[in-house]
Order: sequence, then C-alpha cells, then structure tokens
Amino acid sequence: MPRGIFAYVVQKHRATSLHYDFRLEIGGAMPSWAIPKGPTLDPAVKRLAMPTEVHDLEYRKFEGIIGEGNYGAGTVMIWDQGTYTPEVEVRQGARELVRGMDEADAVARAGLRDGNLKFTIYGKKLHGSFALVRTSGFGGTREAWLLIKHRDDYCVAGYSANDYDISAATNRTLAAITKEG
Repeated sequence: MPRGIFAYVVQKHRATSLHYDFRLEIGGAMPSWAIPKGPTLDPAVKRLAMPTEVHDLEYRKFEGIIGEGNYGAGTVMIWDQGTYTPEVEVRQGARELVRGMDEADAVARAGLRDGNLKFTIYGKKLHGSFALVRTSGFGGTREAWLLIKHRDDYCVAGYSANDYDISAATNRTLAAITKEG
C-alpha cells in the first residue's frame, strides 16, 4: 500500500464518555476531532466530529492512562495509525492526491481553514478517501464537522469502529490497557 505524506492517528478514549479522537498532522501539529461513534468505512454514514484542542505530533504515540484530575482523564488506545495525503477536487466528485510536501501542507491548511478537508488515509484499519466538512445545523453554538467516507475500493457497508477494539500499536484491548496501565 502507498505511503502518505503526513501522520494520522485515531485514539479511542474512554474519558467522561467513550469517543474516538481523530487527528491529522497539519502545519507541524495535530488538529483533532472527537468522533462519538467512531470513524466508519461505510459511505452511507456521516459521523459527527467535534473539534478539540490541537495536539503536538508526539501525542500520536500515546497509549495508556491519563490520571485522575488531569484534562481528559481516562484510558487512551491507539485505535488506528498511519499516514495520509491531502486531495484536491479536480471536478465534481473527482479528486487527485497532492504530490509535493509544500503543496500538501498548503492544501491541508486551506482545507482546515475553509472547513472542507479531503484526504486519503493509509492506516491499519482505515483506508481510502475521506472528507472532513464543517457544518452548521446542530442547533448549538459549538463548531461541528462531519467525517465522510468517499466511495472507493475500501468501502464496507455497516462498518463500526466498535467492532475493532484492538490497538493498532500494541494489539491490546481498551480493557487490557486500563488493567495494565
């Protein structure tokens, strides 16, 4: 499988509530979105993705327990990891991968700023073309996005992240990480 340009990680996080933190390397940091139901390979399903704080690149390697009294206290699993490459739309429904590092960084930054980021993931669990799209219409004042799987060879109808509770880094379950610390 090809290799992407930038780092990508999804961390399953049992904190106040169970969610998946979706992180993409952009501009030397990792903007992040909390996805309550987890990412999917089913193009018929759009997942709510709420922006969270930007993390440093090293945080993508963290798997373990965040202690009580700290922000995000709870268990963190590296649910998926790999790389990604930004895409540009060349015509309605047709996208191409960005080839150069500088252009890829500019495309990713512009997509993040404009609320329409398209990319191809090369992960251990997730593969293929996706989009993160800023949306309004949830009635709240908080910014919300949708994670959308584009139709491609990697689509899986009915795919649920919860069916794959194994770390992409250590092959441990969330319960084992909690128990082992």
